[in-house]
Amino acid sequence: MRRRNGPWMAIAALAAALALSAGAQAQTAASDTATPTSDNAVMVTIFLKHDQSRPLSELNAQLERQGFYKAFPPEGIEVVSWYVMMGIGQVVTLRLPASRLREVNRVIENSAWGAYHTEFYPTYDYKAVGIANHEKAK
Repeated sequence: MRRRNGPWMAIAALAAALALSAGAQAQTAASDTATPTSDNAVMVTIFLKHDQSRPLSELNAQLERQGFYKAFPPEGIEVVSWYVMMGIGQVVTLRLPASRLREVNRVIENSAWGAYHTEFYPTYDYKAVGIANHEKAK
């Protein structure tokens, strides 16, 4: 049985190449901006889960050896919130230019791994909407 999707495969490949090219151009343009703005800002929530098989003093010593608090958060990255979640570890929400997301990830990889297990979540501020919906429902 002969396949007849050859032209469609070529069109799909061309569309993918154009999308990747546009993404690369957008990434280059975004990297020129060092501060978050309404058109380039992202928020990310990071769970820094303690390694509960080791005592806190040992974890803190490792974080110090690895330079965690010197490196995190990177200069110019806005800390929206930073909480201790008992039984879990720390939960940090950052606002940053999308072009700096890799930098934040690398700081975590280089200075927090070992003491923490990490999870990253894209985040947005819903507080005003949630409160407005609550008030409207009264």
